Amino acid sequence: MNFEHLIQINDPSNPLVQPLTRDQLWEGLVLRAEQPQLFVLGLDSCTILAREGNTLERELHYGQATVRDRVTLTLRESVRYDILATETYVGGSLTMSIEEPEEEQLFLRFDYRTTLPTAETEDDRQTSEIVKSAYRESDIDTVRLIRQYVLGLGDPEARH
Repeated sequence: MNFEHLIQINDPSNPLVQPLTRDQLWEGLVLRAEQPQLFVLGLDSCTILAREGNTLERELHYGQATVRDRVTLTLRESVRYDILATETYVGGSLTMSIEEPEEEQLFLRFDYRTTLPTAETEDDRQTSEIVKSAYRESDIDTVRLIRQYVLGLGDPEARH
């Protein structure tokens, strides 16, 4: 299953949305890569096994389960997560890319590529829509938390 969507970061027409700079957004994406337990519900801990250049090898601990992934950072552009498939976890990738079509217009594109099969039955389609909705909600939460961390708006730790 492949899925992508876009979240608007800055909205110059809405004075209630405090804008982020590209650097602030990038800072938040790096924080999410290095300390994912601040962003991902149910994640107990993250161990960075190796750091080489722009790549992190990580081990994520969810209760008794462990997931390994590789994070590739492309400076001020994108963060790509490659999750290794196991018997219990779906493999795939997530790329978060910063888009700036015009000055002060920032967007974050989330692009998921998973090993989940393409939906062929109605049940499969419904399951696929539930997964997409969960991804979307998680991504909206990620952007909200990035705002809190980089702009100092409240205590993101209160979430856990």
